[in-house]
Amino acid sequence: MTYPPSRKSDQFDNYHGTQVADPYRWLENPDSEETKAWVEAQNKVTFGYLQEIPGREKIKQHLTKLWDYEKYSIPFKEGDRYFYFKNDGLQNQSVLYTLKTLNDQPEILLDPNKLSADGTVALSGLSISEDGKLLAYGLSTSGSDWQEWKVRDIETGIDLEDHLKWIKFSGASWTHDHQGFFYSRYDEPNEKTKLEDTNYYQKLFYHQLGTPQSDDILIYQRPDQKEWGFGAGVTEDGRYLIISVWLGSDPKNLVFYKDLTNPNAEVVELISEFHADYSFIDHDDSIFYFRTDLDAPRGRVIAIDTKKPAQENWQEVIPQAVETLESVGIINNQFVADYLKDARSQIKIFDLKGAFVREVELPGIGSVGGFGGKRYDTETFYSFTSFTVPGTIYRYNLVNGKSEVFRQPKVDFNPDDYETKQVFYHSKDGTQVPMFITHKKEIKLDGNNPTYLYGYGGFSISITPNFSISSLIWMEMGGVYAIPNLRGGGEYGEEWHQAGMKLKKQNVFDDLIAAAEWLITNGYTKPAKLAIGGGSNGGLLVGACMTQRPDLFGAALPSVGVMDMLRFYKFTIGWAWISEYGSPENIDEFKALYAYSPLHNLKPGTAYPATMITTADHDDRVVPAHSFKFAAALQAAHTGDAPVLIRIETKAGHGAGKPTAKIIEEAADKWAFLERELGLRGSRE
Repeated sequence: MTYPPSRKSDQFDNYHGTQVADPYRWLENPDSEETKAWVEAQNKVTFGYLQEIPGREKIKQHLTKLWDYEKYSIPFKEGDRYFYFKNDGLQNQSVLYTLKTLNDQPEILLDPNKLSADGTVALSGLSISEDGKLLAYGLSTSGSDWQEWKVRDIETGIDLEDHLKWIKFSGASWTHDHQGFFYSRYDEPNEKTKLEDTNYYQKLFYHQLGTPQSDDILIYQRPDQKEWGFGAGVTEDGRYLIISVWLGSDPKNLVFYKDLTNPNAEVVELISEFHADYSFIDHDDSIFYFRTDLDAPRGRVIAIDTKKPAQENWQEVIPQAVETLESVGIINNQFVADYLKDARSQIKIFDLKGAFVREVELPGIGSVGGFGGKRYDTETFYSFTSFTVPGTIYRYNLVNGKSEVFRQPKVDFNPDDYETKQVFYHSKDGTQVPMFITHKKEIKLDGNNPTYLYGYGGFSISITPNFSISSLIWMEMGGVYAIPNLRGGGEYGEEWHQAGMKLKKQNVFDDLIAAAEWLITNGYTKPAKLAIGGGSNGGLLVGACMTQRPDLFGAALPSVGVMDMLRFYKFTIGWAWISEYGSPENIDEFKALYAYSPLHNLKPGTAYPATMITTADHDDRVVPAHSFKFAAALQAAHTGDAPVLIRIETKAGHGAGKPTAKIIEEAADKWAFLERELGLRGSRE
């Protein structure tokens, strides 16, 4: 295969005495004519290759057919109205509906599909006033993290004149007088470079309805702390504004508050050191409840009296358990606690003194979301999903503990044809790691099954069972779908996270490599039939593993990956990942980063696995330069017949808000690529 030429410059950088070449630095400028020509040429090769795969169109048609089913979100209530999202099947964006009672005919409140012809304008956030009469909503264009917020009158469906811009990494929270809301924003960026420039100095504002954004009231800023960000929420009773202060991607945060009943109240620093994670639950007068991992890496619930805020006065309400406490809410005047037990959901209910009441009986082994609501609600809703169960919405009675199906999607497949098992294997250093394996029943363990091994392993994010039409198609094609719960994630709490970050990041790659070796040893597959995939931090995972063990994999699918570990912090929000990865400016962390950075560990003359890198031109989370430079370097280093391609999506970003049509196209390309390179069972050795 002939690849487009990629010019090499003589760029070198000195890191602590080490000279590091960066010949493709010019690809960091997405707006240069040279980069645009390179992107066009690469896409021409890639899409030319994909269009020649005989089975691609059949895969796309089957994906489209199975994707065409009704999908529902978890309903929630504000004022006297319920709200939920529904997608009829193939709509590019889900539609927001409202209704007064659950038996009413739902009315469309906001249909994002009408905001653009190609579905690339997405609803990226919403907040409904406490009386259920006003909707503040954020819009994102082409997948960018930048949002614009507007306000809609729910009764009339008409937008007010309010229009807010330059919002990123923020929600909105209404005051109980329904006259405005709190939100966070950055200063207006340079229009030409807004998708690459770093984001610093976020500020917290209050927007009064009917006034221009220039009149918004500054609530809090820290000119001395350019990296601090602010998430603000009004308590259920409207009395307090709770401000969570974040610093990069580290789960540790500060907590400040402001008494909204006193117009002259100052912002009070309740927790003023970044030593743990604190998630506000609710309050009883001056008693604030938090979920925290302070002295409890798997999480617990504590109570802080704001009249006696010193740490020695803090009280433990629900102690740490064997399972990992993900989140907690108060509904029916009880704590509803969401736990992970070996990466699968478990829901427990406690009274306000911390006494165990009962465990919620779930429909099976899988992942649960929801259990939201108000303090004295007696009903709530939750979703249940697994690798073979589409997201089903349940209504739960908190008084008698009974669940009933509220909405159940109908997908044209038989879940009884598939099986999921959870196995435990040992990584390089002996650590036990869990892995889910799903496939058609009665497969032969003869080492000849095409296998897709997906991983993430970072930022304390837990990877739990989830239904996906895309994954279902892969299994229908005869593939095995395997997901290990790598270190760096949050499945076993903060200790598990820290075991896969900074100087210990290599553990994550070792965990995935050990998973691959386990699958081979136990007869599921062999290197020629094994593909690895992952996105964002998972794209880094794929890049590191394919450069460390190119012999172990038949194919690699790194998506929107962090590939240049020496310059990641120089773009958009990349600086926020220093707390996860470390900084090249620290000599010890530089050595660790340089040792695994995918871009810097490609070796000329090496036969790498068949690779299809995917990225998007509007990705302002992990800028596409990471993938551009990695693709250029990989094509230059690679030897052998396996293709090394880059697929660059247009009018798309990091993934959030991507229209259904683009998702299906990308999934079809991914499976067609693997079908050709790995072959279906027995079709290619």
